[in-house]
Amino acid sequence: MTISPLANFSTTRELLDEFGLATKHKFGQNFLVDNHVIERICELAELTGTECVLEVGPGIGTLTLALVQEAARVVSIEMDTALEPVLFAHAADHANFTYIMGDALRVPNERIEEAAGVVPTHFISNLPYNVAATIILDFFERMPALKRAVVMVQKEVADRIAAQPGTKDYGAYTVKLSLYAQVTGRFEVPPRSFMPAPHVDSAVIRLDRLTMETASNVGGARVPDDQPKGTVPFGGDSGVGIAAVCRVVDAAFAQRRKTIRNSMSANGFDKQALDAAFEACGIAPTSRAETLSVSDFVCLAEALAAVEADGR
Repeated sequence: MTISPLANFSTTRELLDEFGLATKHKFGQNFLVDNHVIERICELAELTGTECVLEVGPGIGTLTLALVQEAARVVSIEMDTALEPVLFAHAADHANFTYIMGDALRVPNERIEEAAGVVPTHFISNLPYNVAATIILDFFERMPALKRAVVMVQKEVADRIAAQPGTKDYGAYTVKLSLYAQVTGRFEVPPRSFMPAPHVDSAVIRLDRLTMETASNVGGARVPDDQPKGTVPFGGDSGVGIAAVCRVVDAAFAQRRKTIRNSMSANGFDKQALDAAFEACGIAPTSRAETLSVSDFVCLAEALAAVEADGR
């Protein structure tokens, strides 16, 4: 059983008082005080003691002090400079922990790898809710070595991540993240698990990066043996780039109330090229973006690339 010494009200309050700290709403700070949640996060992460874990928003280190027991290395990124003395104290006590002060969306990969000593393979965090969705997608995009994420987010964000086509939560963000990873676990966390208790419900969600073995279950297409870097892993033989698929996704969801043909044509795509691509993919032009699967969007991007190539 993994136990964090800070995962309760009394020790959290004592530490905050010791360092003269208070929670800050602008940083989305709600400190976890429920060790049962810590245990479930570690169980979901399935760490073996060999991994390098990247954490964002460690706060006072409640989850951090559990991760250092489970992983070979832990590197955390914290934006609130007032928390640096606490993190410094933790680093002094744990040789396998280091931290970086800064904005996680602006800290370059090289700095993270330098601090960690190795390339992180796991991303485990109780994320600041106001930037959680952005951070998750950003890290999967720019850190190809990242194999797994186990992250605490607002329940609505978890719903968007795990949404299925045809539901209200399914959107451009869902599709883009699904190009990189698939949901493999989830559990809910009540407000009483935090201090102070937030006014929203939370959820922990696990995402595993798509591989050649798992991608076919998502995209339904054969994965080329020589899949080029930067292409979707289930993009068929054309090796269409992720950027091309994202451009299609953004245009399709730009005007959700319109048909996909009208929305995409109003956002930079030629109508004749669209009609040819829709026919090639078996997609009705009158469909709406939220009804299309991830593999539909990949197919559409491939078909549009083929139409463009034929027109040259």
